[in-house]
Amino acid sequence: MKIINTIAEMKEIVRAAKSDGKNIALVPTLGYLHEGHVSLIKHARKAGDLLVVSLFVNPLQFCPGEDFEKYPRNEGWDHSVCRKNGVDIIFNPMPEEMFSVDHSTYVNEESLSQSLCGKTRPGHFRGVATIVAKLFNIICPSVAVFGQKDAQQALIIKRVVRDLNIDVEIVVLSTVRDQDGLALSSRNEYLNIDEKQDALCLHEALSLARILVSSGERETKRVIKKMEAVINQRKTAKIDYIKVTDSETLHSSDQLKGSVLIALAVYIGKARLIDNVIVHIEEK
Repeated sequence: MKIINTIAEMKEIVRAAKSDGKNIALVPTLGYLHEGHVSLIKHARKAGDLLVVSLFVNPLQFCPGEDFEKYPRNEGWDHSVCRKNGVDIIFNPMPEEMFSVDHSTYVNEESLSQSLCGKTRPGHFRGVATIVAKLFNIICPSVAVFGQKDAQQALIIKRVVRDLNIDVEIVVLSTVRDQDGLALSSRNEYLNIDEKQDALCLHEALSLARILVSSGERETKRVIKKMEAVINQRKTAKIDYIKVTDSETLHSSDQLKGSVLIALAVYIGKARLIDNVIVHIEEK
């Protein structure tokens, strides 16, 4: 396994791999890897001849006052996880390597990014789209693997790839959860024992929503109200948003129909956690 810190060296490796007819698989991450990342890495290992994992805490996707400086980091752990799971290349650049001092070019998706996390974290998805486009340009993967926990992010990346004609297949894998149902996230590290228990309310609310829909509930407001009641029982929980939208367009509707994304963001103490489920409603 090689650890690459510069764009020039990464591009040199890509050129050599392409000239040998190798397909490259990419797993973009912010590091502090957990079993959710491992599931992406294992899938990507099967999908490409050369497996690249990027470890980069991207300053562009953190809004003012957010946790960029405090975001969990452990390069030694990340390197051991990658080595154990057959990663060929770790791309681990510094921010000054990725962004010039006078950097002034961004990728801005203007439809899917306007709601959900895009509404409460203005500029976040511009940062995500910009760094992912840069990684695609540098690494030239045939396939890139993402997780369903970041459902809005995955949709936006798919749209960027489509609209900018980037030649890469985007694969989105199911959310990995712990035994209690909590979606794995690097930010779970912020939670103390009581907060970890309270954080289970995200999965509980989503599970209730799924039950309500499967039982015939079709009114969006009723689903959201009952989800709010579950979360508001938890002492350290504060709702950022709960939304029920079309799973592809992210458009909201008073009545549930078709393929529906039920998504939420909740502060548990100081940690902002997100989760979602997709429910398919059969037309009668």
